[in-house]
Amino acid sequence: MDLNSAPWSVLLTLLLLLILTFFSSPVLAGDIVHQDDVAPKRPGCENNFVLVKVPTYIDGEEAIEYVGVGARFGPTLESKEKHATNTKVTLADPPDCCSKPKNKLTGEVILVHRGNCSFTVKANVAEGAGASAILIVNNSTELFKMVCEANQTDVDIGIPAVMLPQDAGESLEGSVKNNSHVSVQLYSPKRPVVDIAEVFLWLMAVGTILCASYWSAWSAREAAIEQDKLLKDASDEILTTEGTNPGGVVDISTTSAILFVVVASCFLIMLYKLMSFWFIEVLVVLFCIGGTEGLLTCSVALLSSFRWFEQAAGSFVKVPLLGAVSYLTLAISPFCIAFAIVWAVFRRISFAWIGQDILGIALIITVLQIIRIPNLKVGTVLLSCAFLYDIFWVFVSKRWFHESVMIVVARGDNSGEDGIPMLLKIPRMFDPWGGFSIIGFGDIILPGLLVAFSLRYDWLSKKNLRAGYFLWAMIAYGLGLLVTYVALNLMDGHGQPALLYIVPFTLGTFLTLGRRRGDLKNLWTRGEPQRPCPHIQLQPSE
Repeated sequence: MDLNSAPWSVLLTLLLLLILTFFSSPVLAGDIVHQDDVAPKRPGCENNFVLVKVPTYIDGEEAIEYVGVGARFGPTLESKEKHATNTKVTLADPPDCCSKPKNKLTGEVILVHRGNCSFTVKANVAEGAGASAILIVNNSTELFKMVCEANQTDVDIGIPAVMLPQDAGESLEGSVKNNSHVSVQLYSPKRPVVDIAEVFLWLMAVGTILCASYWSAWSAREAAIEQDKLLKDASDEILTTEGTNPGGVVDISTTSAILFVVVASCFLIMLYKLMSFWFIEVLVVLFCIGGTEGLLTCSVALLSSFRWFEQAAGSFVKVPLLGAVSYLTLAISPFCIAFAIVWAVFRRISFAWIGQDILGIALIITVLQIIRIPNLKVGTVLLSCAFLYDIFWVFVSKRWFHESVMIVVARGDNSGEDGIPMLLKIPRMFDPWGGFSIIGFGDIILPGLLVAFSLRYDWLSKKNLRAGYFLWAMIAYGLGLLVTYVALNLMDGHGQPALLYIVPFTLGTFLTLGRRRGDLKNLWTRGEPQRPCPHIQLQPSE
């Protein structure tokens, strides 16, 4: 399809595709274990840096729960709250705990300030004075990883050490100085092996591709049937239309496949550098525009299949700037726009993720209906570039930016918001750390383009489910995403680039099956089965 003749909705969706949907985020659950290659482990100083829950109690009443980070040294903490002892907090005197405290300790948790001596010295002094644990208050609102000094030998420490951010330490210190009875619990709960959120997210991703593939294949089959009807009675001029796309569909070329990934990389860097509250607001507006268009397109297509709406769907009125618009579209538009606006206004409430997922799924299905890969060659180039793109921005980017660019952008760091909107997300229901399991639009759209292509090919080739490619491509995608979640849990919640696992499964399965069945050449170049032309068959042979 010529982009110059594309309707406004297609061009709008293409623009949003470049800006939004080629953002392929890592699958995240939130890190609770932090590795550190700069501070290597050694005997007595070999703990992982784990996040620690620190619920506080003021005069017996439950107060604020803080989050700290455990030290490289000392014993490991309890993983269950019911096994964590509720212990009184006392202040160190001197505050830095670099020398023996003046006050006598009998198993209290001692609160000390950072500085003037090493962390291990503080812990040894606190243990020698009779403390049961040590809370070290950082000199900033961030957490700092407490390690052992290279020349220290006295690292056989028997009490746990936890660092708290400055604001938490000041709050606890103020309560103690007001003669309140302050106590805390220290424990580091582990994530469940599988959270129900990951199951639902898997079903959402697979179901979205399934629906979009069938819609795309149905549209392609209807276009092929219509073309065959025309060709039976067509003149020679109409023969030139063979091979053209049905209206409203854009085929990706090899060049545009590479360009999309380059543009996505540039946009990702821009997000990383300009991440702020106002920039997230701009993304929210763009997401609402795309979500409204997607929701409208899906709603009109769904309602048009019912006979009660056939007349409204087939009757059109000319609207300035928009051209011919069906009465059904005009009737549904206000509801779709209102839905997106309500989500944008109330997106910070606890259940706003439902609205975000509805808009996101509608946008993804619409994109997979409009954007197509014409053959396996383009699909291979696109997914191979996306495969390298995902690995580079999740893992390799740490070498240049000292942090994973993709993970920072996905979390929305420094924006004051709970991540960017171009994600499907579900709250982790049985995770003591809470948070969301998320997957980026690109992790569904990019492999979804290949899966949709497989079903179009099967239907046009009149292959049954088992003899075709769609079933195996769909299974491969599901397995690839499943392996992603397994890797996520094995890595204690560290973000994983989903395409690292999905691309080898889907693309590898497709290429292997195509070669075994002898269809690879046709899949690679033509991308559709050879169909006899009824018009040409009627010509007399010479």
